[in-house]
Amino acid sequence: MTSIAIPSGMPQYDDVPRYDVAQVRADFPILDREINGHRLVYLDSANTSHKPRQVLDVLGEHYAMHNANVSRSVHTLGTEATEAYEGARAKIAAFINAPSVDEVVFTKNSTEAINIVAYAFSNASLRPDASAPGAPSHGTDDRFRLGPGDEVVISEMEHHSNIVPWQLLCERTGATLRWFPVTDQGRLDESGLEDLVTERTKIVSLVHMSNILGTVNATARITARVREVGALLLLDCSQSVPHMPMDVVDYDADFIVFTGHKMCAPTGIGVLWGRSELLAAMPPVFGGGSMIETVSMARSTFAAPPARFEAGTPPIAEAVALGAAVDYLTGIGMRAIQWHEKELTAYALDALATVPGLRIFGPTVPVGRGGTISFALGDIHPHDVGQVLDSLGVQVRVGHHCAKPVCTRYGVPAMTRASFYLYTTTEEIDALVVGLEQVRKVFE
Repeated sequence: MTSIAIPSGMPQYDDVPRYDVAQVRADFPILDREINGHRLVYLDSANTSHKPRQVLDVLGEHYAMHNANVSRSVHTLGTEATEAYEGARAKIAAFINAPSVDEVVFTKNSTEAINIVAYAFSNASLRPDASAPGAPSHGTDDRFRLGPGDEVVISEMEHHSNIVPWQLLCERTGATLRWFPVTDQGRLDESGLEDLVTERTKIVSLVHMSNILGTVNATARITARVREVGALLLLDCSQSVPHMPMDVVDYDADFIVFTGHKMCAPTGIGVLWGRSELLAAMPPVFGGGSMIETVSMARSTFAAPPARFEAGTPPIAEAVALGAAVDYLTGIGMRAIQWHEKELTAYALDALATVPGLRIFGPTVPVGRGGTISFALGDIHPHDVGQVLDSLGVQVRVGHHCAKPVCTRYGVPAMTRASFYLYTTTEEIDALVVGLEQVRKVFE
């Protein structure tokens, strides 16, 4: 399992970066497991990725030798913990080419990161205008003030974490929620862009790579329109940052969010990146320790970002381990990971096309899509598909994938999803296809 076979339709380039997949797999202890007497075939990395020893060792080492709270103590352990925590922030800033390390806010996941932005809008909208007597000096920037007549734009292919916070925001403020529809081919329908994103739009929040359709959205045209009307742009990069190079300057977003557990790091750690001047203009969302400048019984003033948005004791060890995951992925090379998954996806699309009665949702070509493929197998319920596959050691996800509007769009209650990562092999895809043939035999 040191390489994958390149499908005949894929171009072959001599300068494509590659790595030894077998060597990478040896770093992941869980991949040696057996499930129901079969070697584990893990095809659920869009849900959560596995963790290499290099990350697990850093996590254990931190708790064993450097455990202390951060930004609170002058003793040795506190200093070590703070240096490791802030060192991880610097690694992540470099990983996404953030202009400033202070633009990286640690959260517990992408969901919390999106909610921070949404609640910043809410808090700013509830405060008096900056010119009003006694108004606070923070959080009154007009870009974050939202009310009746204003609009928030998302898309039909969003994860629930990029739908529900904006629904709640619009309910609180009286603003209107609008969205891009999805085409039959699983692409964003941008035909109504100029009518959808207008001078009434305050923020556009879009998924960069769909967790259910695998679609990678080309954002340049939307970004240009967002800039034209003076709105803000947030990209949900939960499924893209782990799988491809990310440059926040190149993408010209105002905010991006991603989560550690999908990129070889522990659960409970995520990132909100935002432009420095926007973070400085945003009011705090969580109140408590470490996010303050001064506190009196009458009022408080708040620290500069990122501390302003990191109230209380943060997920310290998890952040340090995320830094280790960034080191690990960088060592392999994000372009190499991206190309490996592109070839895997092409192979999987061809292989799945041989299964009678199988319907793929989303792009059916390996262009503008990632290694996440959702499908239906005839009239067999996805839960039944998943149970039979599990009996063969093949782990896939079944359900609505926290994207019920997408299932509704395609007229199905649920889907089966196979998703790939840097450690996935063509042999595992072959095992999926063989397993699906077994499913058909069970239910035919």
